[in-house]
Amino acid sequence: MRDKKELAAIKTKINFPFIYFFMEPNVVFVYKIETQNYVTVSDFIKRGQWETFELDHGEIFDMFNHEVSKPLEGKGYFINEVDLNIMVEEINKHIQKNRHSLSLPQYAGGASAVHIITSESAAGSLRVGLERPKVVIGFPDCFSIGPLWKLDEKIGQAYRNEWLQENINFEQDDYEYQNKFTNTLREIEDIPTEVPIYIWYGNNADEQTGLRFFLNLLRDKTNEIFLINSTDLYERYIHSIDEEQPTFHTSQIESRNLRLLFEQGNGNQPLSDRDRIQFQREWETLSLTSDVLRLWINGEIIGVSEHYYDPQIISTLEKLHIEQENKDFIQTGRVIGETLQQMDEVVNVFFLEYRIRHLVYSGVLELKGIPKSMRHYRVKLR
Repeated sequence: MRDKKELAAIKTKINFPFIYFFMEPNVVFVYKIETQNYVTVSDFIKRGQWETFELDHGEIFDMFNHEVSKPLEGKGYFINEVDLNIMVEEINKHIQKNRHSLSLPQYAGGASAVHIITSESAAGSLRVGLERPKVVIGFPDCFSIGPLWKLDEKIGQAYRNEWLQENINFEQDDYEYQNKFTNTLREIEDIPTEVPIYIWYGNNADEQTGLRFFLNLLRDKTNEIFLINSTDLYERYIHSIDEEQPTFHTSQIESRNLRLLFEQGNGNQPLSDRDRIQFQREWETLSLTSDVLRLWINGEIIGVSEHYYDPQIISTLEKLHIEQENKDFIQTGRVIGETLQQMDEVVNVFFLEYRIRHLVYSGVLELKGIPKSMRHYRVKLR
């Protein structure tokens, strides 16, 4: 909530657990930090505990105390998303500072381990499947797509975020991805040194790339680190020869089975210093590439052209058109679903939607509807 005219840069002041944000000419927003969990812009808007004040004429922001002032009622200000993001980052900075001065609840209870995994979906399954006490950190990203250049640095994170914003329609609020990415980096940084770390991954480009990225992030930590290859363990202990559907990604495995896999893989030796260094070197190589699409081929992460799946998308549309009485537009979500059924790997659905839009823009496909999501438009071959 902010005045419509453009306001000056935000100034901040801490009166913990309150944080004050001042915007000229005289507006102060007061936010109460009530959790040790990091927040996003959407959290801030929907659930944030905050009030708005106006400084009296001559009142100085540095001397302001909300406890002896009266908040505004019946009047508000609009805050644009850029400023909201600045405020959220400042809030998270102070949450982390406070975390470091206190025992975090999740570790104070004697968490036996920290589990790190690519994808929030797989993390949710681990939280349900594994016994307590434990901490599960799910990285909110798909590392098989998008640039990796200098991703462990702010400049690389900004570059990746810009590419995703311009090409991938994640159907989420602006800054949500950026907030979640940065907050997960903070979660990893906050892991106490005495807690063992388990990194889960499968035989796919997403999790194999994530494995190397995580080990690079953990390079200065002395924790014992254990690796759990979920898909290898699944094939060895659970997968039946009668099952037709192969398992490529941890998110495909049910919670109860993840618990069994952890019990089977829990006897592994911790990762040696030599292997840690090797994985870090492999990450350094990946972080210098310009690829935006990666596959897991013969035990290696291979960068391929972003056009790699285009022929398969076109072939799927040809097949669907043959099934029609008259060639007509087809729901984009259906095209993606049919394409995925023909693949022997897990492919990011939002990347396929990006390629369909590219085929529209390049004149290969015709469009009907508004391409704000795969549910909102249809396509057909020209």
